Amino acid sequence: MDCPKCKNKMLEHSVDTLSGKVMIDRCEHCSGIWFDHGEQDILKGDWMSEFLEPGDTKVGDKFNKVTEIDCPRCNERMTSTHDSKQHHIVYEVCEEHGIFMDAGEFTDYKHETILDLFRDMVSKFSK
Repeated sequence: MDCPKCKNKMLEHSVDTLSGKVMIDRCEHCSGIWFDHGEQDILKGDWMSEFLEPGDTKVGDKFNKVTEIDCPRCNERMTSTHDSKQHHIVYEVCEEHGIFMDAGEFTDYKHETILDLFRDMVSKFSK
């Protein structure tokens, strides 16, 4: 599979969880991660799963600006969306196949903090 952001090769990585093995695809170049539907939620609750993301957040921030990408499975245009709990996290979604997170986004997604809850509360009141 090729990375939808930088077009380099993505490598499959197996992650053992309490629910069984989860296979994710990580880009060799930009360290973006492709999750088939639901895999990010399984890994979010898994202890130590943030180690599957060795990417540099500065590289992730650079590639986060690339929002018009196609699904690596079906080649249809993906939709940029904000995480429902942490609105500062923006990732791309293919409704049929899965999501793509830039380097650093999964680790941020995995660790909700008091600051995230505060940001969410402020954003709701400022609308």
